[in-house]
Amino acid sequence: MDPRTRWQRVGWALPWLLFQVFPLADLASTPRPAAVRVVAVLGLACFTAVYLTVFTRMSDRCRGVPWRALLAVAVIGIGLAVWLGPAWSGLMIYVSAAAAAGLPERWVWPAVVGAAGVCAAVIAAHGVLGELFFLPVICLLTAFALRGTRYLVSVNAELVEARDELARSAVAEERLRFARDLHDLLGHSLSLIALKSELAGRLAERDPARARAEMSDVEAAARRALAEVREAVSGYRQIGLALALAEARAALSAAGTTLRAPSAVPELPGPVDAVLGWVVREATTNTLRHSGARTVTVELARAGGDVVLTVTDDGRGPAGGPPGSGRGDAPGAGLAGLAERLSSLDGRLEHGAAPDGGFRLSAPVPLPAGDRVGAR
Repeated sequence: MDPRTRWQRVGWALPWLLFQVFPLADLASTPRPAAVRVVAVLGLACFTAVYLTVFTRMSDRCRGVPWRALLAVAVIGIGLAVWLGPAWSGLMIYVSAAAAAGLPERWVWPAVVGAAGVCAAVIAAHGVLGELFFLPVICLLTAFALRGTRYLVSVNAELVEARDELARSAVAEERLRFARDLHDLLGHSLSLIALKSELAGRLAERDPARARAEMSDVEAAARRALAEVREAVSGYRQIGLALALAEARAALSAAGTTLRAPSAVPELPGPVDAVLGWVVREATTNTLRHSGARTVTVELARAGGDVVLTVTDDGRGPAGGPPGSGRGDAPGAGLAGLAERLSSLDGRLEHGAAPDGGFRLSAPVPLPAGDRVGAR
């Protein structure tokens, strides 16, 4: 336990020591042998120390209240009360509080009632029950108060643990988002850079002017990738469908692949537009890396309350990619990331062999009620 927290709990327990005014006043006013006074003072000091230990450990869920401390409070308190009389019967209030703070639920109230009974018996034995009847009542009320406090402390500790767990989950989710964004951004851009660099190398001797143009494209793609990474890290990157199609057209054209896509992109809700843009980018990246396709077709349609984006190529098909590419039996990291993005909008990802060969990627996404899709 943090020392500062321990001292805060001790400070909160100190006002409860008010009832020790009665034993101290009895020591000062009642004539007793010196040995009795010394033993009484030592007993009261030990009782107070053990009680404070019980009180400060009340909300320590890791260690709990030691049963030896509870037993010591009960033995010392009852012994002093029975030995020294009614002025010391108020110690039963602390015994009741310790029982409420540290005992298991099934033993709390038998112990509390027992402490109140001892208190009542002591004051009745000396004929002052009418004057000090409130002490047994305070034993019960103190137990109620301590049980409520113990419950609140326990609930607060659970809330703190839940808040910490939510914070850890949020951090993990944010890391996954960064990893997904960086994979999608860099995978597409680096594939384009590698393709154009290879093309420029082949053209360096045959057509230097074209090679220079390709290297200029490489430089522009690298700068664009750097800007996109910075925007993704800042949390502001939104890839729209129209922008993704324009980038796909430029990348596929450089690879000698024809892109057939709608000439007009519909006006879509922001989250739907963004996730479909990521689908086009991932499909383009996989086509450049694995398919060897000559034609890529992008279709966008309405099906009931869904908008469905379909990307089909005429390449080698699902078996044409290496393990982990997403074109074999098991989806790769890119397709897994797309599935997560789509599931956040209640969409889904479907992929596999196209009817006429090649690879087909389909992403149905439900549109929010009331949204109308119009061309832009």
